[in-house]
Amino acid sequence: MPDITGLEIHGLEVRYGPVEAVRGVTLRAEPGTITAILGANGAGKSSLMKAISGLVPATAGRITLDGDDITRLPPHERARRGLSHALEGRRLFHRMTVEENLKVAWDFRNRGGNFRAVADRVYEQFPMLAPRRQTPAGMLSGGQQQMVILSAALIHEPRYLLLDEPSLGLAPVIVQQIFGFIESVCRERGTTILLCEQVAAIALRVAHSGCVLRRGQVVRGGPAVELAADPALSAAYLGG
Repeated sequence: MPDITGLEIHGLEVRYGPVEAVRGVTLRAEPGTITAILGANGAGKSSLMKAISGLVPATAGRITLDGDDITRLPPHERARRGLSHALEGRRLFHRMTVEENLKVAWDFRNRGGNFRAVADRVYEQFPMLAPRRQTPAGMLSGGQQQMVILSAALIHEPRYLLLDEPSLGLAPVIVQQIFGFIESVCRERGTTILLCEQVAAIALRVAHSGCVLRRGQVVRGGPAVELAADPALSAAYLGG
């Protein structure tokens, strides 16, 4: 019997009017692994992620989640099936506190349950957020905001997590902490992660496999160790 678990994309296309942002992308994210989606700015990475989560429509192709076709499902239905998306740009409610942002994410799918226990676990995972729980999100550093974003995206224990440029604009020491957390989420919770990054070395350090997008198309793919060992990767495919 064929394995129908995992996230699969077949011949996916995304258009914005006459502009082809994603052109015939096919890939598979194996369950419990991290797949790095690499490419320069404008390569189509964010459009691909938004099509997977349903924020933009696919103009062609198919997306399946554990064997079920979700191509035409609205975003909230995909979320109910265990798909979570942390968008590029650290999008938070800046006037709301850290804890209020977490509560909004919690209430989106669960108005009951033990939110206090979930919030306390967030503060254990990211201790620097604990004394800032009543601080407006807009007053946090970029790294602290990214920690809130990750925590909100994971608050309902999704089986699939889409992360778009989590290292963008962060100091190297914070990047290491964020990526260590991402790696632990995959390893300890079995979460399947698609990780979009411009900085290939960072992503390939934690990924199991990867693919490179250029002008909306997959131009390279394979195990992360093989991509990381290719000295020509950055010059050939990630420069624009």
